[in-house]
Amino acid sequence: MTATIEPTITEERPPSASARLSLAPAGSVPGLLDGAWWPRSRDLFREIPTLTDALDACWGRITHVTVNPAHWPVVPRKVPVTGHTVHVGWFADEQDPNKVLLLSYTVGRLDLLVIPPETEPAAAARLMAAATVPGGIRTASGLMADEVTSHDAAEARSREEERETDGGAASAAGAAIGLSSSALRG
Repeated sequence: MTATIEPTITEERPPSASARLSLAPAGSVPGLLDGAWWPRSRDLFREIPTLTDALDACWGRITHVTVNPAHWPVVPRKVPVTGHTVHVGWFADEQDPNKVLLLSYTVGRLDLLVIPPETEPAAAARLMAAATVPGGIRTASGLMADEVTSHDAAEARSREEERETDGGAASAAGAAIGLSSSALRG
């Protein structure tokens, strides 16, 4: 008789830092999101234990996690965490690619915005704050799209300001006015 052992159950989990997590205030009006999670990598095997360690004590034992595989290169079926195993599922079409669902038998469900690991700290802070607004009606993908739009607008303003201070269009127009004024005087 042979037994099949799933490799993800027997591997040693490397130590990692605490979870970067922000939750809506307890007792607040529920919104579409219950908070945000900013993992340090796209490795669910490494990241789920850190997340559950942060949530198990204050929220209840996490038993299941679901993700959209769009942003996760590997989705393990099971992940060993402190004291138990978390079952991982995925939904490609049904679940927002920027959201993770956490299930607990004792408390219920948490919907968290997943902030990409490569996100700049200032942008991550804005997203974490936006995802914890009581009664928030923005979806995870909606918040991500808002941040991209905001970032693009800020970048465009920055380029325009740089151009104006470096002798761009505004300075050239000023120089032309200066030339015509001196031509009129002379």
